[in-house]
Amino acid sequence: MESNTIVAAVLGILEGLTEFIPVSSTGHILLAGHFLGFDSPGRSFEVLIQLGALLAILGVYSARIVQILTSAPRDPAARRFVMAVLLAFLPAAIVGVLAHGFIKSVLFETPILIAVMLILGGIVLLWVDRRADHPVYDRAEDLPLSVAFKIGLFQCIAMVPGVSRSGATIVGALLLGANKRAAAEFSFFLAMPTMLGAFTLDLIKNRDLLDASALGNIAIGFVAAFLTALIVVRWLLGYVSQHGYALFGWWRIIVGGIALLAISAGW
Repeated sequence: MESNTIVAAVLGILEGLTEFIPVSSTGHILLAGHFLGFDSPGRSFEVLIQLGALLAILGVYSARIVQILTSAPRDPAARRFVMAVLLAFLPAAIVGVLAHGFIKSVLFETPILIAVMLILGGIVLLWVDRRADHPVYDRAEDLPLSVAFKIGLFQCIAMVPGVSRSGATIVGALLLGANKRAAAEFSFFLAMPTMLGAFTLDLIKNRDLLDASALGNIAIGFVAAFLTALIVVRWLLGYVSQHGYALFGWWRIIVGGIALLAISAGW
């Protein structure tokens, strides 16, 4: 019991550290859980603790969110941005509902796939980071509805663990003309309905599997994710504005490579 509590805290910290950077928090948690022998009922732990990271985003952006929502009824620009986020969320909502069982029972249980996707995603991120030199949109609020929807299609690729929800949306935004800060910010805003939707769907699907022990581990992971995500969100925008995403591309390749070697060795 005590060892599971410690592992839950470690995985929560890992979730908070990786949720909003383009390295795949789910991929990291699933691989770490695999090597640490952590097993959650219905793989709900890995999804439900994301709400802690989501609350960190809401805390950091609370003033901006309130300003956008309160001005939306009379401000066309604010109203269009809300529509852009909801439109970008729509594809993942549909795919997530239709493919939930396959994602959780097959993709989440394939560590070698996760490792390979980390490596491939890292290569793509390095390539996109180097070619994103002439952005068209400098603010997340400037993205047209059509561009937002296309970013939402990119997000669907992240249903495969190891791809990264933030990574897919950031790569999509960069390819479609956003600058590096705007890409990260739109990914933050898109995370809100996406993560809340994933949390709600998973809770409904797996509520009968969650006993007191599982709920205790989720609570620990939730708090750890919230506290660490607060730090990451505040740091990330300044970092990517200055340095881009190359660090995270190399991070993905190294972690995926180590995981592949460990799996090949029978760990």
